[in-house]
Amino acid sequence: MALNKGYQAYQNNSVNTASSGELTLMLYNGCIKFIKQAMKDLHENNFEAKNTNIQKAQNIIQELMLTLDQDVEISKQLLPLYEYMHYQLKEANVKNDASILEEVLGFVTEFRDTWKQVIIKTRQQKFAQGAHV
Repeated sequence: MALNKGYQAYQNNSVNTASSGELTLMLYNGCIKFIKQAMKDLHENNFEAKNTNIQKAQNIIQELMLTLDQDVEISKQLLPLYEYMHYQLKEANVKNDASILEEVLGFVTEFRDTWKQVIIKTRQQKFAQGAHV
């Protein structure tokens, strides 16, 4: 039990001290986790759990949509993609369609991997700038 509390404290601390880029990465990872769990639930005919996990993934997509900076051009391109993924999650939930979940999982995974590369490049640039000062 004490180990659980320590892990919970670690998780809370990592969220509280994460940069906005790292928080976005955490959102993508959470979305992937919930979609994969929904796929497993669907395979096991656990429709209540599937519904819950798809709704969690939808909530994350909504959060990603809300945090887009509309003054940045890429945000205007991302919004329709997020809207599509959100819609497809709803469709997968209603139709119990694993192939739709797989499609959305592919998109979210690609976004996550791209975002991870952005974070790495940004850190490398900051480190390089710091070394030259």
